[in-house]
Order: sequence, then C-alpha cells, then structure tokens
Amino acid sequence: MAKITAAEVNKLRKTTGAGMMDCKNALVEADGDFDKAIEILRKKGQKVAAKRADRESSEGAAIAKVNDANTAGVVISLNCETDFVAKNDSFVALANEMADLALNYDSKDAFLSADFNGISVQEKLTEQTGVIGEKIEIGGFEKLSAAFVGSYIHAGNKIATLVGLSAAVDGSAVVAKDVAMQAAAMNPVALNEEGVDQSVIDKEIEIAKDQLRQEGKPEAMLDNIAKGKLKRFFKDNTLVNQAFIKDSKQSVAQYVQSVDSALEVTDFKRVALG
Repeated sequence: MAKITAAEVNKLRKTTGAGMMDCKNALVEADGDFDKAIEILRKKGQKVAAKRADRESSEGAAIAKVNDANTAGVVISLNCETDFVAKNDSFVALANEMADLALNYDSKDAFLSADFNGISVQEKLTEQTGVIGEKIEIGGFEKLSAAFVGSYIHAGNKIATLVGLSAAVDGSAVVAKDVAMQAAAMNPVALNEEGVDQSVIDKEIEIAKDQLRQEGKPEAMLDNIAKGKLKRFFKDNTLVNQAFIKDSKQSVAQYVQSVDSALEVTDFKRVALG
C-alpha cells in the first residue's frame, strides 16, 4: 500500500474541493494514484447526483457578468438545495467563476459542455454534488448583446439582471445599472407592449371583463373598459413604461431619455431564485 502524505491529500482537496477525509480515502483506494483518486471522487459525485436528481434546487447564487467592452453580458444561476450552501463563500466563488466562463457561450447546452479546468462544466457540477452532498445545477442562463450592456446583482445573489442600451453615451453605466435594478425589483413581464405574449394579453382582457361583469357593467361597455385596464397592465408590467423606482413622476423610458434624448432600452434579462 502506497504511503499517502498530507501534501498529496491537500493537493487533491484543492483540485476537487472535496473534504480532507474524502480525499485521503480516495488516495488510499487509488493506491496513491492522483488521477485515479480524482476519478473515484467523481464517481462518488455521480452516485450522489443520481440519488438527489428529484430534489428541489431552489436556492443558490444568481450572477451577472458583462464583458470588458460592455457589449455583451450573461446572467446565470448556480442552484443548490439549501440557503446554507448558497451563502458559502466557496459556492459563490464557483458561481462567479462559472459566470465568467459562460460569457464565452451562446447557449446553456454549449456552456455545460465547455471545458472547466480539464473537465466539462456538467462534470464539475456532478463533482460538486458529491463534494457538497446537495443537488448542484445551472438553473437560469440568459445572454444579451447591445451597444451598451449593464448589470445588477441584488444583495444575497438572489436576483441578477442585465440591461441593454441603444448607445454608449456619457452616463450609460449609471443608466444601465439603474434600469437593471428596476428590472430586478419590479419583475416586468416584457420590455414594452410589443414584447407581451398574446396569450398574456388575452388572459388580462378576460380577467378585466370578468371583474367588470361582477361590478354590473353593461356587456356593450366591456371591450372599451377592458382596453383601458390593459393599458394600465402595460404601464405596471412592461419595463420601459413602469414608473421609475427612483422617481415615480417619470417612466423608465423618460428617465433614460433625460440622460440622452435618443437613448433607449433595447432589452433586458432577469434570473431569480426560488
């Protein structure tokens, strides 16, 4: 039997993130073979992942990242089962490391297949499931490109957002962050009226009509009144039409144009846990 040194155990721990005893036991089982010990730990992760596949992973860390040119961004969530794990510094660090990598990929599938220090992202998630003992997975994955992209991460990493602007102007960074904060806080269903799915519109009209009937309004008046209520729905639930949270006297669109009259919000992405 090979003699296992503390230095070898520590090296394996740093490589995999596994506990000291797990690393020592893996090295003993592998008779000191470092690569075989890593494989043993990964197989343990696969077993734990299979056992926990049906568990809820509604906790975690939502992270937004923007490239150096502020022309593209990604927002992902690294999900786990408990708030205790979600708040762990090493878990948050892993989420940030994965978000940095995700900037280079256009889809969740491509990202999960990407190389992460010699193994795929998916294999790393499985490995960490074994290390932590909880289901670990990528939940949300959203990309955004624009002339200027800004981001916001809500305290506690529960919500992360990206906002795209039509141009990079003086003050773009502040505007993009303010609007990204708005999207995080107010959870709009779409950027503007055109972005609202027709099924949502139909549902809102039907709800409005039902309420009006209960109030005793004549059937002939329902369509016009319901359209008025729909306008209110757009005002409350589409990002550019919402009242700006820092100054409710103006809409988000008006706030953006107060910085530059030609400036517009072109898109937003929001990922939230729970």
